Amino acid sequence: MAGAMPNFLARLMRPFTASTRLGLNPDGTSVAQNIPDTAQKCTVAAGCFWGVEHLIRKNFEGKGLLDARVGYIGGDTSNPSYRAVCSGRTGHAEALQVTFDPSVVTYNTLLEFFYRMHDPTTKDRQGGDTGTQYRSGIFYHSPEQEQVAKSVTEKVQKQWWKSGKITTEVLEAGTWWDAEAYHQLYLDKNPGGYECPAHYIRKFPDLTD
Repeated sequence: MAGAMPNFLARLMRPFTASTRLGLNPDGTSVAQNIPDTAQKCTVAAGCFWGVEHLIRKNFEGKGLLDARVGYIGGDTSNPSYRAVCSGRTGHAEALQVTFDPSVVTYNTLLEFFYRMHDPTTKDRQGGDTGTQYRSGIFYHSPEQEQVAKSVTEKVQKQWWKSGKITTEVLEAGTWWDAEAYHQLYLDKNPGGYECPAHYIRKFPDLTD
């Protein structure tokens, strides 16, 4: 009997061949929710989007999270495919777009979690995943979010990530493209699927002003 396929090879093969539905609708997409008018978006990139989505959902489900979609942002081509993004030629980052209720969880809290769950000091890399598509980024949706993003980044550089320079880009959110349906909720539907080893929650102390 052949041995198990290594995780990194499985990650390369699955996205191009998998036919498993990962969503909640027959077509593999997530069920639409009633999103209140006061809801806001938080868009971040922190390496392989499977693990980013999984950690966000695990920690914020029922705590202000209204929706979470993996996709692509920051590139210069329209409607990119996963294969194209992996080539590094489109300029996109693998990213997560969260829709949240700011009366339950703040944008500040989400960004602090973002800086706990990945290594922002490794440029264009998380763990063994290397390439511009794995870069660290915050893509703000308003001037207020820009201010919060820059403030949080400055604090975590001084208080959490003292030994390395943060490479996270803080940019205005451009066009968002949902990733293919089989990427949504990937690790919920494939519990043994690839998870970047850099994706875990660091036990940093609370930030101070």
